[in-house]
Amino acid sequence: MRTPDLSRAAWRKSSYSNGSGGSCVEVTTLPGPASHNAQHIAVRDSKDPSGPVLTFTAHQWRQLTASIKAGDLTLP
Repeated sequence: MRTPDLSRAAWRKSSYSNGSGGSCVEVTTLPGPASHNAQHIAVRDSKDPSGPVLTFTAHQWRQLTASIKAGDLTLP
């Protein structure tokens, strides 16, 4: 995927964020290629909005969030 234009992205903070200033992520939905009519998801660190952004296809995002919810992923 080419680098998306995020200048007008509507970022949403994680629902698990309670405003305590902790580690939070923000997500936004991006349109996919017109030929595929699929959406992509972009994720960034809420404390570093100009920092790196991870992008996922909708399918990859569903797989990642399902793995997190199932406890299949461990953090160092």
